[in-house]
Amino acid sequence: MKRQLLTAIALVAPLLFANSVQAGNRQDLQKLLSTGECQRCELSGVNLSGAHLIGADLRGANLRGANLTEANLEGADLTGANLAGANLTSAFVTNVNLKQANLNGANFTSATINDSNVYQASLNDLTITGAEIYNTGIGIGGEDAQIPDWD
Repeated sequence: MKRQLLTAIALVAPLLFANSVQAGNRQDLQKLLSTGECQRCELSGVNLSGAHLIGADLRGANLRGANLTEANLEGADLTGANLAGANLTSAFVTNVNLKQANLNGANFTSATINDSNVYQASLNDLTITGAEIYNTGIGIGGEDAQIPDWD
């Protein structure tokens, strides 16, 4: 009997914790979509495909593994955000502040990246195939680009 009870608890406990994480995630997502502001929010793995996040305040947000395919991030502030492994395929990334952001493993295939601040950002293992990059310090092949900071 004890073994069955322990087995039942072991199976149910992860579901209870998963629901509380998803609830927080949903709250943060709703906050972002309704206000355009979500500093230090937990948005890992969320689907923001095609979202209009123009001017959004996402400073320090966790967007690890998020789907931002075809998202419009024009003028967004992602200072210190975690975008590791995020999918930004065909995203519009213009005048975006990515200072000190974690972009390791992010996919920018066919993205448009213009006039964005990547000062002190972590840029390892980016996928930038077919991306249009202008006035943004993202180097190709390990180039040491001079990356200016926005004042």
